[in-house]
Amino acid sequence: MERNFLPICREDMLERGIEQFDFVYIIGDAYVDHPSFGHAIISRLLEAHGYSVGIIAQPDWKDKGSIAIYGEPRLAFLVSAGNMDSMVNHYSVSKRLREKDSFTPGGKMGKRPDYATVVYGNLIRQTYKKTPILLGGVEASLRRLAHYDYWSNKVKRSILLDSGADILMYGMGEHSIIELAEALDSGLSVSDITFVAGTVYKTQKKEDIYDAIFLPEFEEVKADKSSYARSFYQQYCNTDPFSGKRLAEQYPGKIFVVQNPPAQPLSQMEMDDIYALPYMRTYHPIYEPLGGVPAISEVRFSLTSSRGCFGGCSFCALTFHQGRIIQSRSHESIVKEAELLTKEADFKGYIHDVGGPTANFRFPACDKQLSKGVCADRQCLFPQPCKNLKADHKDYLKLLRRLRNIPGVKKVFIRSGIRFDYLLADKDRTFLRELCQYHVSGQLKVAPEHISDTVLEKMGKPQAQVYYQFAREYQKMNEKLGKKQYLVPYLMSSHPGSTLQEAVELAEFLRDLGYMPQQVQDFYPTPSTISTCMYYTGLDPRTMQSVYVAHNPHEKAMQRALIQYRDPKNYELVKEALQKTGRTDLIGFDKNCLIPPRKIVRHINKKRRR
Repeated sequence: MERNFLPICREDMLERGIEQFDFVYIIGDAYVDHPSFGHAIISRLLEAHGYSVGIIAQPDWKDKGSIAIYGEPRLAFLVSAGNMDSMVNHYSVSKRLREKDSFTPGGKMGKRPDYATVVYGNLIRQTYKKTPILLGGVEASLRRLAHYDYWSNKVKRSILLDSGADILMYGMGEHSIIELAEALDSGLSVSDITFVAGTVYKTQKKEDIYDAIFLPEFEEVKADKSSYARSFYQQYCNTDPFSGKRLAEQYPGKIFVVQNPPAQPLSQMEMDDIYALPYMRTYHPIYEPLGGVPAISEVRFSLTSSRGCFGGCSFCALTFHQGRIIQSRSHESIVKEAELLTKEADFKGYIHDVGGPTANFRFPACDKQLSKGVCADRQCLFPQPCKNLKADHKDYLKLLRRLRNIPGVKKVFIRSGIRFDYLLADKDRTFLRELCQYHVSGQLKVAPEHISDTVLEKMGKPQAQVYYQFAREYQKMNEKLGKKQYLVPYLMSSHPGSTLQEAVELAEFLRDLGYMPQQVQDFYPTPSTISTCMYYTGLDPRTMQSVYVAHNPHEKAMQRALIQYRDPKNYELVKEALQKTGRTDLIGFDKNCLIPPRKIVRHINKKRRR
């Protein structure tokens, strides 16, 4: 059977002889049929189970008819804002509108609304009053219960309530969507589907909520930041599919939003099956005249080898979405996909990445996680690697060697990031050697994020000495191999716990390194992370201790400027920061100084043309 894209318009529907779709899938991204896009996986999985799916990509939310082009689906509408939270997609950390949307044809902004999941849900409800609506995707997953919203600076209700939807799927959703599809197909009313793992539903019948932890009521967490922090941490400690409990949150009007325990992780066979579905592996050709979809360039020649992350960074939402248990594909599955890449007309011989959220995580952190789940009260790598951690790169090395030997493959890069503390925990340095020898092209990007142990503790990152050790070993390994390759550290300013003093400490580190980053990531409070909870409440939810938070835009600008202290545009901000912190010893002409006593303006005399 010839592979093809799924229907995207009524003409496609009629051409295929479909009178009514089982599901109509409304997405905030352009339609890209590639397994790096959530909508592609869910729609292809439904198709593989015998259900028909019609795609409505980036509908005109100002026209309610835009979601009615196929009529009413037989089973349900599916709604996703896309591969990113729509607010992160639209706005920078300074809340300025971004210039480009990589998930839209031609990178054009404005093709999806703010809070897209809510808008799409309500758009459907205007026409289809009783048709089931199922939410999914990152935006829904991270806003499934009461959450702090940075852009409105408010605690918002569960997105399930504001969207008018019936059920929300959180996490990656493959198990949940098939179980929901089968339940709806059997004739069950959507209001009776309260048993599916990895879903959130709403009810007014408290007596039907069993075996649940009742979180503080919405009005309480909205009014009291300490209550919000405690509630958030209860949620954080119940994200494991083996030990996670059912959670319930009450809203005015005696409405309860109930989160079922997470879905079970995918087996390796299930992962292999999902990545073997008949994806077209690119965007729909209708977008070609518009310039294509820029996001495909980052993933088209990359390979996903795993999901999940036990790294536990405080500012990352992976714990809430993919979870901490690593799920991996078999070597055969990945090699087969790599061989497909070599047959594409514009493949130049370079595989851009082989990894996941963290490239060098291929299996669960310890054997216990496969039967009992992750520890609720401790991390695998922080503050030090757990004694039960299995730090072993042999399987990943074997995979990389197989990929390197595929005919037509010139180079295999690792760009999705490695955990250097996990690498160091492995006593065998073979992976470090082969990383430097085969998988780096001049620069290796790593993410120490900061250099102050005070800030690193709040970030859930290893102490600075661990990064220094890795940097030394990386340099020595490259010298041994006769290669000139460098480390490029990702750094973050204004993370909770960072005062101007810690920002100056970071600037001194960069001075000694002889490196000034071209870009600086200011801390971005995205939904459902420990760091965002700290930002909003001023409390570390793990300990309920107070945390310093830089809220003032001017102070945030100073922290950011210190990382780029050499930039003449930042001179006044850096000088002010050094004066405020009593570090005027760093103002002068000594080699240890960051800036001179006064701004030096260089005038360039242009010769007149004769």
